[in-house]
Amino acid sequence: METPYIDLHCHPAMKPYGKSFSLSPTRTNSPDPSKPNSLWYYDPPSLTDKLLNYIGGLTKFSQANATALTYGNVHIVCPSLYPMEKWFVNNKLGTGDVSDVLNDFALGIGKERINFIQQITDYYTDLKDEYNFYRQLHNTIIKGKYRYVLVKNYTEIEYWQSLNDGITTICFLLTIEGLHALNTGLETDPNPDEVLTHARELKQWEFKPFFVTFAHHFWNHLCGHAKSLSGLVADATDQSKGINTGFTDLGKQVLEILLDNTDNKRILIDIKHMSALARSEYIDYIKGKNIPLIMSHAAANGLRSRTEPVVDILETGYKLLQEDINFYDEEILFLAQSNGIMGLQLDERRIASAATLHDTPHSLFRNKIMHYRSALLWNQVQHIAELLNTHGLFAWNNIAIGSDFDGIIDPLNAFWTAEEMPFLADYLERHAYNYMQGRGKTVLQSYNQISPHEIITRIFSDNALRFIKTYFI
Repeated sequence: METPYIDLHCHPAMKPYGKSFSLSPTRTNSPDPSKPNSLWYYDPPSLTDKLLNYIGGLTKFSQANATALTYGNVHIVCPSLYPMEKWFVNNKLGTGDVSDVLNDFALGIGKERINFIQQITDYYTDLKDEYNFYRQLHNTIIKGKYRYVLVKNYTEIEYWQSLNDGITTICFLLTIEGLHALNTGLETDPNPDEVLTHARELKQWEFKPFFVTFAHHFWNHLCGHAKSLSGLVADATDQSKGINTGFTDLGKQVLEILLDNTDNKRILIDIKHMSALARSEYIDYIKGKNIPLIMSHAAANGLRSRTEPVVDILETGYKLLQEDINFYDEEILFLAQSNGIMGLQLDERRIASAATLHDTPHSLFRNKIMHYRSALLWNQVQHIAELLNTHGLFAWNNIAIGSDFDGIIDPLNAFWTAEEMPFLADYLERHAYNYMQGRGKTVLQSYNQISPHEIITRIFSDNALRFIKTYFI
């Protein structure tokens, strides 16, 4: 089976599911790729879109629609179900028509969807509706040559990827971002019995989530979250409630239910968006339990640990965003030791410090832009590799891609959508080549001096595939 690119975290349904609220019947996933409520709706960035993104960080175009994924050879994907938290759109702008227009301009999900979220009282029902949105076009052939399928295990991935019937197939391994989806994080305290019932129900879904991102942007009554918003969105919203706290008793009960492996029904936990304290508590909880650590759409922050926030790897540490939404060296080391996986996200605001972004050269030539912007991602790769190497570990086993495309991110300039994934792989391989011809020769142990091509194949395909083969059973 030829290995396609793999994306451990993106949101193919964010925009089409949102747009479906303005069309009748609502919540319908159209098989017509020309319709904005279709997962196949192809909406590449126009010049105006690129300028808006470059100037204001706004991503008005679709990044992870199924057509773009197909064009980019991203054929194994972990789509994230995400009932958008109402505090995104119940914010300091108010909830009137002007607010709706501004929110839609920033989010691109449609005013009807925004109105729905502003009034939402049941996140779990919204979660199931998005789940059903994906199911509607499961194994539906589009334009006679494409389809996506929801898969239950690695064996099904092998089957679909090796099927020689002339149809290009994307395998979707469903995940969930934010366990407010169990119906927490609203104005009143949740009903514990209801929350625990919902957690058990997830394990009985036909297409059970592979993993769940336990926290997200706002307080969910289960565990604390890290500060994650910036710019205009941060100015309009309030993340303060519950921020930087640990696990609640209810959160611990949900954790036990999801990680219970009776009948191979375990749902793994993604620690992205957890507060640094909650991450520390979770790592202590899984020590010795043969459970891998997952950072699905992540970045290193270059600092040693939560309690010792100093830079040890001077070559790269100061180039990274030193905030605790990103991960400490200590956590990345545990991830490698637990046979875990770290999907590097493709958000410029997360992978590089403001100073690094400011100092990154600009150009009018696409090839130079790609070289300069891909270097931001290479800084992350190099930091993680040198960290693991310094501690006597294999440097290249645990890094993958978790783009967060269509998750309201500011993508690397010139690598706007999943369609550009092959270009990103090519340019990252150039950085790997330069590194392995220079600094890598002197700082890496002999067992870490592998070919640039193998490094990139591991990051874009092999590492995630091995992880899926081991744990998606």
